[in-house]
Amino acid sequence: MSADRTPLPRRAAPRRTSRRHGDVLVVGLGRFGSAVAESLVRQGVDVLAVDENPDRVQRFAEEFTHTVQADATDGEAMRQLGIADVDAAVVAIGSDIEASVLAVITLVEAGVPEIYAKAITRKHGKILTGIGAHHVIYPELIMGQRVAHMVTGGLQDYLEFDDGFAIARSAAPPQTWDQDLATSALRTRHRITVVGVKRAVEGFVYAVPETVIHAGDDLVLAGRTEDVERFTALTRDGRRARDR
Repeated sequence: MSADRTPLPRRAAPRRTSRRHGDVLVVGLGRFGSAVAESLVRQGVDVLAVDENPDRVQRFAEEFTHTVQADATDGEAMRQLGIADVDAAVVAIGSDIEASVLAVITLVEAGVPEIYAKAITRKHGKILTGIGAHHVIYPELIMGQRVAHMVTGGLQDYLEFDDGFAIARSAAPPQTWDQDLATSALRTRHRITVVGVKRAVEGFVYAVPETVIHAGDDLVLAGRTEDVERFTALTRDGRRARDR
């Protein structure tokens, strides 16, 4: 793979009144990488976006703080871009596992303090962790899990962490209606914590023992993954019972 080290025209860095994070490098401007970069820019972060494909670079030349055509596996080319000065990097390369691994190695050797890398398989993820990636992300796996939970009707949104802990949003099951949280004792009975409640006609409220749950409320839950899934199954079962 070769590198064109000449950056395409860049737009000036946007002016901001506050700085939420230092510079972030995003390697790979496919669907995942471009979405990450766009979200970072919306948060006021300076983004150095790198891709080997000139069409992608041209497409996003006006979207990000700096957009450069370069080979992310070429250590010298990347060092010339100043990657040692970024606070974090996201390697969003898709199906080219070799390029993904080499890009992470380049970032590790440059001393980037926080490296997030996209993995397409568990084995790929283990390799990335082994060579020094600090955080490995499985976008397809995560989205697949979220969709599966939504399809079953128990969860409206779902986020699982590596240690088996999950945060979820679910409709309140019938067993919780017209009771306060102290009375329903969900933490004792189901080993989950209700973090907050979202009502259709009201805003989000943080949960306290005196919070009364009503039909139609959405609960934001936290707990071990298996406990959250078991609890939200009560919502699914309640819907099925009403539909019979």
